[in-house]
Amino acid sequence: MKPTQFAENDGVENDAAPPVQVPRSPRRRDFLRAGPALAAALALPAAAQELQAQAVEAWAATWGAAPAGPPPAASTMVLVNQTLRLIAHASAGGSRARIRISNEMGSAPLSIGAARIALRASGAALVAGTDRQLLFGGRTPVTIAAGTAVLSDPVSFNLPPFADLAVSLYLPASTRITTLHNLALQAGYVSSAGNYSAASNLPVARSIATWPFLTEVDVSGAYSGLAATAAVATLGDSITDGQGSSANTNRRWPDLLARRLQLELGVAGNIGVANRGIAANSLLKDYPEAMLTGQKALDRFDRDIAATSGVRWMVVLIGINDIVYSPGTNPIPVGSLIAGHQQLVAKARARGLRAVGATLTPFEGHVYYTAARENVRKSFNAWMRSGGTYDAVVDFELALRDPARITRLRAAYDSGDHLHPNSAGYQAMAQAVPLALFTQ
Repeated sequence: MKPTQFAENDGVENDAAPPVQVPRSPRRRDFLRAGPALAAALALPAAAQELQAQAVEAWAATWGAAPAGPPPAASTMVLVNQTLRLIAHASAGGSRARIRISNEMGSAPLSIGAARIALRASGAALVAGTDRQLLFGGRTPVTIAAGTAVLSDPVSFNLPPFADLAVSLYLPASTRITTLHNLALQAGYVSSAGNYSAASNLPVARSIATWPFLTEVDVSGAYSGLAATAAVATLGDSITDGQGSSANTNRRWPDLLARRLQLELGVAGNIGVANRGIAANSLLKDYPEAMLTGQKALDRFDRDIAATSGVRWMVVLIGINDIVYSPGTNPIPVGSLIAGHQQLVAKARARGLRAVGATLTPFEGHVYYTAARENVRKSFNAWMRSGGTYDAVVDFELALRDPARITRLRAAYDSGDHLHPNSAGYQAMAQAVPLALFTQ
């Protein structure tokens, strides 16, 4: 079902110094190129040498969320002279970090007065001594043009695997929250008036359940001798987004997969996982009246998968919304879904990525279930298992279905709506992923 599109309006006017302007640029993550020869580098200023270092540094996404929006104008949250503190759960660790801030769904420039990163203690409080300032081209403020995104400069930051990060963004001017991830399943925080980006204890005016603007945290370097140089990006809908799991517990199946990689593969499992699921997302169709469901997955590939730092594998679970939103007695032809997936695989192979597909999970008992829709799902799964299009297949249907009635979720895995798994179901999904896929 489509998620509710909501936001809030609050804040106090404040004048702020004009930040540096970031011009429009192509949407890609690693936009720096290899620098000149060492002899020339020795003569460069320190800032230029730092840019050269970034060009050859190996980065991997340790956390990611897919941007969507904008919400309806009447329900768009507006903040003025306030600080956002957003919580992100790391997968892989490292010794340096950077963030990606997106204004890709905005229609006006986005001004960030200050940005910082720290380890989160609990709630909106920081772990003492871990707070670091983030710069953009060597400067504190940044203005991001509508339709674009920006990477921060790297900062030394000792990040353990599975740590909670607190990313603080100060918004000095009146700011409409038009680019966000709607289903965070993680509390974030909005301050009272003022720049509290460096405050250990944020004066919280309210909490939010979305991730505005923040779309990726990257790591490089080693933590405890281990360095993450590769990442998995998971492309999907609400089942990848974690709908039905417990909030503030990081029990989405990609979170649980990240934990398995680290705990079961040892050195080989220090791999980042970026979750690019969006609740109510479809493979083939956009919903202009509900843009918080995201652009169709085929259009999201370049931004949400290929541009993920260090991405080596794409895991795809998408198509159930194409089925359930199509007519109940004359649903989408399975050939259309297959053609869309073939395009995704072609895109992945063109970028040198290993493409892993997944079977669609059972949904009998859901309000949108019909026999005709079920036939499309069954036909699609038969193709997924035997078609040979993907490099590998994960059988999520087999992991979740009730052995006594295979068109239904197992009761112990059902969140209650007969479509979305609960936390135990997401654990079963993570367990169904063969870890050998990520050692190839």
